[in-house]
Amino acid sequence: MTYAVQLITAFLGSLGFSVLFNVRRTKLLIAGFGGLLSWGVYLLLTLWLPEGPMLCFYASVCVSVYAEVFARVKKTPTTSFLVPGMIPLIPGGALYNTMQYAIAGNWEAFFPTAAYTLRVALALAAGIILVSSVMRMFAAVFHALRRTRANSSEK
Repeated sequence: MTYAVQLITAFLGSLGFSVLFNVRRTKLLIAGFGGLLSWGVYLLLTLWLPEGPMLCFYASVCVSVYAEVFARVKKTPTTSFLVPGMIPLIPGGALYNTMQYAIAGNWEAFFPTAAYTLRVALALAAGIILVSSVMRMFAAVFHALRRTRANSSEK
């Protein structure tokens, strides 16, 4: 039951951020489902992997692919689906604790928490960059093949 509640709140949280980011009404459900997907992948992978940055990396790869595909299908910028889909993965609690330890001067707790938060943020960024780079390579190859076909059919 708790997994269902987590997935529903991930969907609703992403849907709320979609409204905040002015995603068009026809694309709100797709953006909200991206958050459900990212958190669902995260929860599913907890069955095999220990909690940490690698879970966030794999979940960000999945939601990045999702966002890239729907951006092309709906002819919309990828960020319209990517940013709301990443919302459930953001390490808000760890970031809060990091700042709280820094303000309190608790450096023994600050450094490991800050390192963990940074690793999660880098894992999220790496997943996005990986998918974006691969999609750009595919797009370049696809456009080159189209140009080659167009040039050969003109002759």
